[in-house]
Amino acid sequence: MRVAEAWRVALDALRANRLRSVLTMLGVVIGVAAVVALVGIGTGTKGQIEQQVEGLGSNLLLVVPGRLEAGSAPAASTMTLDDVEAVARVVGDRDRVAATIASGETVRAGSRSAFASMQGVLDNTPTVFVRRLDRGSYLTRTDVTTGRRVAVLGAGTATTLFGDRDPIGRQITIGGVRFRVIGTFERLGQSLGVDRDSEVHVPVTAAQRLLGTERIDGLAIRAPDRERINQLSTAVVDTLTERHPDSDFSAVTQEQILGVLGDILGVLTGVLAAIAGISLLVGGVGVSNIMLVSVRERTREIGLRKAVGARPRDIGVQFLLEAVLLTTIGGVLGMALGVTAALLVDALSPVPAAITWWSLALAFGVSAIVGIIFGVVPAQRAGRLDPVVALRTE
Repeated sequence: MRVAEAWRVALDALRANRLRSVLTMLGVVIGVAAVVALVGIGTGTKGQIEQQVEGLGSNLLLVVPGRLEAGSAPAASTMTLDDVEAVARVVGDRDRVAATIASGETVRAGSRSAFASMQGVLDNTPTVFVRRLDRGSYLTRTDVTTGRRVAVLGAGTATTLFGDRDPIGRQITIGGVRFRVIGTFERLGQSLGVDRDSEVHVPVTAAQRLLGTERIDGLAIRAPDRERINQLSTAVVDTLTERHPDSDFSAVTQEQILGVLGDILGVLTGVLAAIAGISLLVGGVGVSNIMLVSVRERTREIGLRKAVGARPRDIGVQFLLEAVLLTTIGGVLGMALGVTAALLVDALSPVPAAITWWSLALAFGVSAIVGIIFGVVPAQRAGRLDPVVALRTE
């Protein structure tokens, strides 16, 4: 039997039982749609997180106290501003080394208040990290040296405290201490689960005085280039360990952060796709079941074809094509439904989604393979029927 003729007969057989064919395809449609949508959401989330990490700055090296290992307890910081100067000598440029001390504080302005992350920072923070101002100016080295009580507000904090009014020059209170607003940041939104707009930057010396401590929580270093970042990481950790023999320090690069997050999200996406793939398996079982029923219903037709010269192979191919046709049509419809669902999620919720060509190719390929695998047994059964027995069947 010619292939074109086999496809025509397969289409005629599906048209003859439209409702049954649609219900059989439904499991495949749902399975493929779930795989496409979930892989799209996982890919979009991974891309967004990578963009957020890269958006912090380029060639970043983050140094924190303690060991960044599974099961390690958080370590109290022993670093001070003197360590910043020592690390700056290793790096060769003080403007490439930023320090931070952070605390969650209630910020007040008149009768309004907002809970924000107070960041005690150096004047070079916008140089190390990518932070752009919306209005006003940033902290100066004099502000840091003298511990001047000035503040730069995140966009969300500024809106909560002052609404549509210009906050520049106005007074806010942090922990009972007054600070004068000298600038506001551009709106950034969420980054790695943290609201970057609910921040208040003050000189690190003023923050230390407010919190009654001399420590800093961590360092951020912008390496001159990617090639030197690993060498710089080792040198900085060795310097801090030499200055604090009883403490441990860890340095992590953007590539390492992206690698860990990428691995985690990759595993989660794979697990979600595998769960969604279960419905494809169920759909395949349904296809196999319906094709076996079809073989039983068309026993006389099979016997007649064999009687006029059809080979067992021709009969087997005929029923296998019907199964593959069911799953491929279901796969195409499922891809359309999955893409639509992913785009709706991306448009109507904060969850990002990104459709990639390989996810569509994978979904279509899997649906075709399901048709082949679950169509083999019914096709073999049809091909092995004895024509005499088949013709006698009522």
